[in-house]
Amino acid sequence: MIDSLVTFVIGMSGGSAALGIVLFTLAVRLLLLPLNVRQARTTKIRERLAPKLRELQKRFGRNPERLSKELNALYAKEGTSPFAGFLPMLAQLPFMWLMYRVATHPTALAGHTLFGAPLGQQVAGAVANYGLVSMPILVFVSVILLVMAVAWFSARQIKVAEEQPELMKKIMPLLPYGSVLAALVLPLAGALYLLVSTAWAVGERAVLASRPL
Repeated sequence: MIDSLVTFVIGMSGGSAALGIVLFTLAVRLLLLPLNVRQARTTKIRERLAPKLRELQKRFGRNPERLSKELNALYAKEGTSPFAGFLPMLAQLPFMWLMYRVATHPTALAGHTLFGAPLGQQVAGAVANYGLVSMPILVFVSVILLVMAVAWFSARQIKVAEEQPELMKKIMPLLPYGSVLAALVLPLAGALYLLVSTAWAVGERAVLASRPL
């Protein structure tokens, strides 16, 4: 199935695997947009209700059954539920897995390059084959630096609730940089997928945050 999908994606992009990965990633991200809009709406509702949620937790913290009932009633007034934000997130996982499999397919990417850099190779393999000073390494470095820049913008978008533990406040802004570590060990095709996907996510969050939902 994955073999056929990769062949189809490459064929639809005129034989360019790099372009195929970019277009396929954008298409799937566009398909997931309604789910992300719903998740953004739930996040905004949760932020707006934060003072009331803290008040309820203070009043009924020792009575979990009553607290759950009050929380459900509060969310119901807004036309949502405490778990509404998790459903879109879970629905995205199969698509994300599919995008990852397409971008890191070991055989279908053989012979395909991005400006001379082999899409199926990791940066360590490229250094071994081409040396540190070469066009393929420059491509790898450029993609990784772009992934790092996107991670920086993503970290700036993260809002940590005041009631979160101090450890979480320190860890959460660092999470986007996991994509940089992944780009260092994945084949170039995987790093390209990460770049396109995370850049879309950053832009999408910025647009959704600025619009009433």
